[in-house]
Amino acid sequence: MPKRQIIKNKRNPASEKERDFLFRLRQEQRTEEKMKKVAIQGIKGSFHDIAAHEYFQGEDIELVCCSTFEALFAEMKKDDACLGMMAIENTIAGSLLHNYELLRESGMTVAGEHKLHIEHSIMCLPEDDWEEIREVNSHPVALAQCRGFLERHPGMKVVEADDTAGSAEMISRNSMRGHAAICHAGAAPLYGMKVLENSIEDNKHNFTRFLVLCDPWSVDSLRDLHHTDKSSIVFALPHAEGSLSQVLSIFSFYRINLTKIQSLPIIGREWQYLFYVDVCYDDYVRYRQSIDAVRPLTKELKILGEYRAAL
Repeated sequence: MPKRQIIKNKRNPASEKERDFLFRLRQEQRTEEKMKKVAIQGIKGSFHDIAAHEYFQGEDIELVCCSTFEALFAEMKKDDACLGMMAIENTIAGSLLHNYELLRESGMTVAGEHKLHIEHSIMCLPEDDWEEIREVNSHPVALAQCRGFLERHPGMKVVEADDTAGSAEMISRNSMRGHAAICHAGAAPLYGMKVLENSIEDNKHNFTRFLVLCDPWSVDSLRDLHHTDKSSIVFALPHAEGSLSQVLSIFSFYRINLTKIQSLPIIGREWQYLFYVDVCYDDYVRYRQSIDAVRPLTKELKILGEYRAAL
């Protein structure tokens, strides 16, 4: 009998490298698919950054930092997989009226909301201390919320800036001795700053409400429609007596709780207004029945989003 010829499988280094490369590529693609891209107004360490990481806690997110809210919506339109985190209301400063208009015009959908406790800290370069600080920089809203603290330190010149965390980044980048920034304490380690004092805000019950935004086609991947309990809607009303009270009466009849109503003038239409309304409900079907009932009494009614209310 002829002897069997045993052929040993020799490894091909080139094909092994190719397989390793493809494996790593697939792993990277899976990671990118899992990672959420979130556009925010501001930079890392800003309150929008903190809100995004708190809302998507435990998830990998890639921040897209934008200088303005207009730029935020532009990023979302450029990439329909990009989400948005946008401040809409503060318990002290009130509503961000322009953001309501941007949301309505954008065609984006509200997929969720988050309430962030606003705490301000004052920070400086590591080599500085209280004695060296002669100027403090921050966003005007943050400065206004720390007015009592600033009055107790009259030797500090107050200078307004475009961003809270941006002030810390500017001081760090330019090694600005004698300057301090007021922002969230989380910005300090990001920019190598030293916190001089925490919780310097006047009102300790200061909260900002943020909206989580997405393309309407992808909203179902972020929330279960039938487990929602809050909705944001906008509508116009005919210029007639009792038109608003009729709408409110219908919501009351269907036991729909109005948590906010905000009116904004319609540009180019004298004495006509858009009404932005937030409602809460415990029965989705009853809520939709209320919408069907008020729709004939309104003009241009649009549901901006249905989502879970923040605790």
